[in-house]
Amino acid sequence: MGWVLMSERELQRVEVLTAILAGRQSVTAAARLLGLSRRHVHRLINVYRAEGASVLRHGARGRRSNRALSDGLRELALVYVREHYADFGPTLASEMLRERHQLPIARETLRTWMIQAGLWLSRQQRRALHQPRLRRERFGELVQIDGSEHRWFEDRADPCTLIVFIDDATGKILRLRFIRSESAFSYFETLEGYLEEHGRPVALYSDKHAVFRVSKTDAKGGQGMTQFGRALGELGIEIICANSSQAKGRVERVNRTLQDRLVKALRVAGISSIAEGNDFLLKFVHGFNDQFSVSPARSDDLHRPLNLPIDRLRDILAWREQRHVGYDLALSYRRKRIILDDCERARSAAGQYVDTYEFSDGRLDIRFKGLSLLYRSFDKDQRVTHTAIVENKRLSEVLSWIKDRQDEMRPIEIKTNSAKNGYVRRGRKLTGSVLER
Repeated sequence: MGWVLMSERELQRVEVLTAILAGRQSVTAAARLLGLSRRHVHRLINVYRAEGASVLRHGARGRRSNRALSDGLRELALVYVREHYADFGPTLASEMLRERHQLPIARETLRTWMIQAGLWLSRQQRRALHQPRLRRERFGELVQIDGSEHRWFEDRADPCTLIVFIDDATGKILRLRFIRSESAFSYFETLEGYLEEHGRPVALYSDKHAVFRVSKTDAKGGQGMTQFGRALGELGIEIICANSSQAKGRVERVNRTLQDRLVKALRVAGISSIAEGNDFLLKFVHGFNDQFSVSPARSDDLHRPLNLPIDRLRDILAWREQRHVGYDLALSYRRKRIILDDCERARSAAGQYVDTYEFSDGRLDIRFKGLSLLYRSFDKDQRVTHTAIVENKRLSEVLSWIKDRQDEMRPIEIKTNSAKNGYVRRGRKLTGSVLER
């Protein structure tokens, strides 16, 4: 019959003509349904009765378009693409053909030719497939961590970041905390609460953020690890960085779920600040885990007890560096000039390196051979310079800080050259005739 090769409109005509010949429909009704004249419907009935349904197909079907480009032009364009633009996309390749070879070929036409010739893959074909990874078998064996920047409080507050700790074996959220932006100190504080509640896991699984991984292979100092990695090493916890976001898909999917459910829960509760949000998270996490967590394949818990006094833990979860002390008992630290109080212990540190401990609450401790030194500090001109390197995840916080500093600045007074030279206007000088009056 060949009906499968017909268009929908052509099939409709076949059905209507068949109904007319069977006496189920009048010519007038058929003409109104098809949008044709009665004379044309009679003409279709005659050819359909004589030659069958195939005569109703469009006469140009299967024929080459009158506006189709020649095969020679197609082959020439593909030769240029193979030789000069093999790694170009269709858009850029069509621009190059037009500018350098005077071949005005439309972008989509060239895309079709390149796909047919195997020179281009569609976005769907280029999509990488990631095999799902099975969950770990035991609770505390692997904990995925991530920070999700989002408008958690919608238009009621500025965007902020939510730090998420989730167990890989159970999908249970172990720690949630709102912060201004991702930093080593924010992860230190979150990790401290996690360790006090659950103990030490076997390993943490993160992305390649600078908090977790040193991106420069030739970085000076630090023994090739970040402050967060150094702290985990002292605690006996391994840090593993995922090569892609799909590798830590469990925490990424939880982030998407939280960006829907948590945002709406905060709206219903009328919460619009980080402090209130962190208090609310305690109740939210309990209900979330009851609904979405699963049982691990094996029942044993691999968390190890912390067995550290709180002071020792806070020393580990501090930003620690070494600074050289000059013979004037002074050292530099984060654009501050630190002057040690003159004493026998400070004098023994002159010309030596001291340890600096910066804590999340802003407190700075200077230690030499394990003993603290008294000091006083002087701030230098602290500001974000025009060439400061700021990571994307801290951009919102830095811009907010810059705006606050700019609001505090006085408007700049533009002085004339005379004013710069010390000229002070004293008003118009009265002459003698004016005084006589």
